[in-house]
Amino acid sequence: MIPTTTRWLHDADAQRVCRVVQDGGHRIYFVGGCVRDALLGLPDSDVDLSTDATPEAVMALAKAAGVKAVPTGIDHGTVTLVSGGKPFEITTFRRDVETDGRRAVVAFSTDIAEDARRRDFTMNALYATPEGRVIDPLGGLPDLYARRLRFIEDAGQRIREDYLRTLRYFRFMAWYGDPEAGPEPEALDAIASNLDGLETLSAERVGQEFKKLLRAPDPAPALALMRQTGALPVLLPGSDDRWLSMLVHFEQMLGLEPDWLVRLAALGGEALADRLRLSKAEAKRLTLLQEQGFAGPPLAELAYRHGAGIAHGAAMLRGAMAEQMPEITVLETISNAATARFPVMAKDLMPAFKGPALGQELARLEQIWINSGFTQTRAELLRKSS
Repeated sequence: MIPTTTRWLHDADAQRVCRVVQDGGHRIYFVGGCVRDALLGLPDSDVDLSTDATPEAVMALAKAAGVKAVPTGIDHGTVTLVSGGKPFEITTFRRDVETDGRRAVVAFSTDIAEDARRRDFTMNALYATPEGRVIDPLGGLPDLYARRLRFIEDAGQRIREDYLRTLRYFRFMAWYGDPEAGPEPEALDAIASNLDGLETLSAERVGQEFKKLLRAPDPAPALALMRQTGALPVLLPGSDDRWLSMLVHFEQMLGLEPDWLVRLAALGGEALADRLRLSKAEAKRLTLLQEQGFAGPPLAELAYRHGAGIAHGAAMLRGAMAEQMPEITVLETISNAATARFPVMAKDLMPAFKGPALGQELARLEQIWINSGFTQTRAELLRKSS
């Protein structure tokens, strides 16, 4: 049974959309990640629902019940019902008719086992009734509780159906795998035998998976496995995961929140912004971390000019490269420097300085102030003004 503390089990709106389908004589189940995470005692994840009703039937039942229905992916079996302002995706049981490694042509089904077989891992092929009773068509519960990540049936076939599953494998290893048990050799062999398909994936899909992977508590073992199978150099040519484990250790010892972009900077690689389809803001921050993380001005100055986040990231990157954890006092200095305010204003130097000369003198005094550890006062700085 699903733990009684699970939020979606008692969510009035989730239960309402379930009743809409059940009142029409159909079955409906919570499925996938929300069931998996509830059984592992993890925080609630996004709720997905699965049913034996066709999309058209779900739409008609919703209309009759006065519930808003949106055909968000009706050709692939997905309808979104909105209750209490909250969207709930409901997807009809499906089986794959044809796949090309990126997309699938599906046929609707009334067989829950057929629906389960088209999923990726056994721990994701779990269903729960609206009352919380778990349905396990493929025997995935033992794998879930052992934190054993296993492809459904033939690993190679699952990967060739959608090559993104290779990345999902490593992401799930980082979040849900048992580090002591390790991966199944069959899975790694299947991944290593299907590397060519990775090049067909869009940068957007690859980027989404890498972000999720790098946000894991410790992604280093999964990325090491990715390198060993050959997947990492295909996806991120020029990357090197050797500093990542040390970086994660420093984060944990210093009590710092993981920053996936700092971890990506440590991982490195060619044309990361393009290969992972980073936003302009993400790309700018990554470039700054790469430029300042391995060489650059003192960390206090970096914090003053670019903020504590960049300076903390640079401190961690420099520490990992030197194999020496930053001192806690360094982090305190960064925090203080990030809030420092230069005490001299342009009007303080006028009319003695004007135009470009004014900007140059301000910059010169600011550098003197920074070099003093942000201690020199306005009066002391003005006395130094030439």
